[in-house]
Amino acid sequence: MNEFLIAIHRDLTSKSPVPTPEQMKEAMQPYQEWIAGLAAQNKLVAPVKRWDVDGRVISHGKKTHHGPYVEGNTSIGGLFLIKAKDYEEAVEIAKACPIVKYGAVVEVRMAVPAA
Repeated sequence: MNEFLIAIHRDLTSKSPVPTPEQMKEAMQPYQEWIAGLAAQNKLVAPVKRWDVDGRVISHGKKTHHGPYVEGNTSIGGLFLIKAKDYEEAVEIAKACPIVKYGAVVEVRMAVPAA
């Protein structure tokens, strides 16, 4: 089994966030059930964390920008590790994230052993 980072990106700071606060309330129970299902299948490696809306980005020249990214309103709304056989399985797991249907984007990255 490999470990994969699951990062849920969504707009948390604009005047018209996507998903909307109402959609997030609607998605919360299915999201919690999805996470619980991953844990029950022993596919959840690291606990789910909720991340601050704010953030800092350090760019070339060590310039610090306030906000989750240098540009735009997208932020990481969730970040955790799962176990999967390969990218195909990890992507299928990520596709089941209930928040995607409301406009969130789920990123999948495989952990690479340190050299």
